[in-house]
Amino acid sequence: MMNNTLKNLSNITAGIIVEGKWHKNRYVIIKELGYGANGIVYLAQHLNKYVALKLSDNGMSITSEVNVLKSFAKVQGSTLGPSLVDVDDWMRSSGKVSFYAMEYIKGPDFLTFIQQKGAVWIEVLVLQLLSDLHLLHINGWTFGDLKPENLIVTGPPSKIRCIDVGGTTIQGRAIKEFTEFYDRGYWGLGSRKADPAYDLFAVAMIIINTAYPKRFQKTSGGLNQLQMMIRQKPELLKFEQVIIHALQGKYQTAMDMRKAIIDGNHASSQPHTSKTSHVSPQKQRSKPAVHHQRSQVQNQKGQSRQTIVKKKKKRHALETMLIVTTLSFLYFLYIYGQL
Repeated sequence: MMNNTLKNLSNITAGIIVEGKWHKNRYVIIKELGYGANGIVYLAQHLNKYVALKLSDNGMSITSEVNVLKSFAKVQGSTLGPSLVDVDDWMRSSGKVSFYAMEYIKGPDFLTFIQQKGAVWIEVLVLQLLSDLHLLHINGWTFGDLKPENLIVTGPPSKIRCIDVGGTTIQGRAIKEFTEFYDRGYWGLGSRKADPAYDLFAVAMIIINTAYPKRFQKTSGGLNQLQMMIRQKPELLKFEQVIIHALQGKYQTAMDMRKAIIDGNHASSQPHTSKTSHVSPQKQRSKPAVHHQRSQVQNQKGQSRQTIVKKKKKRHALETMLIVTTLSFLYFLYIYGQL
């Protein structure tokens, strides 16, 4: 539910200009993009470029989120969150409004993209997400309010990005913002203390969410209900073991969960074992003996052929000698008769 302060900020219509008190940058409001617990985000135009402009009357909240974005910028290799453009105050007749401008990340949200492109993309995007979360975690942060609405797929090439860092919390502290469906505390499967496993629980729930786009209500709660929901959807069975382990908090790091998904994919793609692999050890041991017997028979056959050839050659030689002797004798008689 939107509080009264946010309602006052929600009446900003297209064409209104937000001008910073300190930096004098001007932002032309185009439309509302969404709202959270601490502010409303608008699409705005600045110097012929689109930006996402977050407005709030809570200056401390804005400062906190700006610090998170600055920390993201220091995480080498990570593109999980948007880049920071500007931070300032906007002076209205009703009072001061704090705001910051950030990169506008354009694209469908996670669930919309999956519905458009197919379930084959779940694994691709989740692996990307886990890589970025790992970089975030090793730098001391927990994302917190991780859900499909906050995940935008840009591209091509397709790349998952996050548009809301309001729930990002320093590890060890209590999670600042959360959405019940993705919160392990809500399901009775852990605390709301910021740690890597909190985010990995949310990743598991996001995978489940792909099979239940409208989510589902908590009844008995706990692991039993979630496991039952997983087993009712054939498309989730491929990820069942990974999801269950993440729900139980068994993965220490995002890379552990990532490796489990990759290993599970390799295992499912292994060819079936051939029939010859099921031959008993006794039969396998008998193979050399059979081979030896065959060799002996082949050797015997070879020796027999050689003997026959030799006999044939000897017989041909004797026949030749006999013919030559006979001809010589006849020639002798012929000569003797002439005399």
